[in-house]
Amino acid sequence: MKWKVFFILSMVFLFACNKAQNNSPSSQMKDITPKGEHNLLIVESESCIYCKQLDKDLKSDENLKVALQSMNIYRILYESNSKVKYKLEGKEGVKSEEELAKMLRVNSFPYLLFYNRKGNIVLSIPGYVEPKALACIVDYVKDEEYKKKKVQDYLRERQCV
Repeated sequence: MKWKVFFILSMVFLFACNKAQNNSPSSQMKDITPKGEHNLLIVESESCIYCKQLDKDLKSDENLKVALQSMNIYRILYESNSKVKYKLEGKEGVKSEEELAKMLRVNSFPYLLFYNRKGNIVLSIPGYVEPKALACIVDYVKDEEYKKKKVQDYLRERQCV
């Protein structure tokens, strides 16, 4: 009788562990393929204090929240070996997050990449940007002002910096 109880408990334990393993973030592939007209990829690093500040800004700054409402936001971690499905700059496939960041020539953190429905990168921003300026940059991308003028000129005209 004791062995039956032990066997049943063991099976329940193994089933629970297997189910938890299958639902872990590392076993799920990230998908950063463009889902809409405006997409933002944030490349972060584990030890980056500015990445943490950007995350805080995205959650707390109301103007930034409003600006980002219709934009798909994706994140990858530079040091991660998790797989990610991508479609960027005419290339698509599956790479580790680290391989993708290196392919995109990311060399500072956070690194912001804005891209369109076709996966074409329309603007890259290396480093942290204050919330007010970032909200203006998001508008710059959404209004497709990058086709008309440089981002610096746009920010100056809108008095964002």
